[in-house]
Amino acid sequence: MNRIAVGLEYQGTRYAGWQSQRSADTVQVLAERALGKVAAAAVALVCAGRTDAGVHAHGQVAHFDTEASRSMRAWMLGANSELPRDISISWVRPVPAHFHARYSAEARTYRYLIFNRASRSGLLAHRATWIHRPLEVEHMAQAAAALEGEHDFSAFRAAECQAKSPIRRLERLTVARRGDWLAIEATANAFLHHMVRNIAGLLIRIGKGDAPPAWAAEVLAGRDRRLSAATAPAGGLYLWRVRYPAAFALPGNEAAMIAPLFPP
Repeated sequence: MNRIAVGLEYQGTRYAGWQSQRSADTVQVLAERALGKVAAAAVALVCAGRTDAGVHAHGQVAHFDTEASRSMRAWMLGANSELPRDISISWVRPVPAHFHARYSAEARTYRYLIFNRASRSGLLAHRATWIHRPLEVEHMAQAAAALEGEHDFSAFRAAECQAKSPIRRLERLTVARRGDWLAIEATANAFLHHMVRNIAGLLIRIGKGDAPPAWAAEVLAGRDRRLSAATAPAGGLYLWRVRYPAAFALPGNEAAMIAPLFPP
């Protein structure tokens, strides 16, 4: 039995998230079907992070086991020929049997993209969140700094979150601007359900001037989701990178590190 790891990119707009569902198209269903065609047998994918409906991925990672013997190029090109244009396998690598796309990951990085100008863009619907009011990036960055570290993130947890503990270690949370673009980038060992979108909602509210930067620390300490800001829209969120131990030598570790913070 061979274990294969794959990197995936997808625009999540048309899909009901990653995870298989009976009544809706999902990325997992379509990717398994495409790889199964190449394997000439059923394939079951295990991913690094299950993205929600409308959420995109630049660096999703998944693995599957197969008895089929194919070249890495054949896996990639064959599967991509079966996939719709908004889903792509960007790389394929053999991995040892102890590799696990979810449990071997050291950290995950999400980026939340905001298009910040008075008029909306006709090109960016569902791919970035449009905010027409000017955002004060320095205030957002001050607020973000208060959320870094290991904390109880109950105030940023969706009601339907099934995680056993709300404790997470947020390694890095930054806010940057280039022209009309803002990017919020979050790296953590793991995330709670809707955690990044809830953090983005809070930072957007602070950036608009509707709350001071110190409010972020107050919300965090309060541990009450009802006292925080509204959840930011799904279309601005991207699973950007999954970090693994260097011993696995997965190409996504290097490729995503040098990828631009903003779209071209």
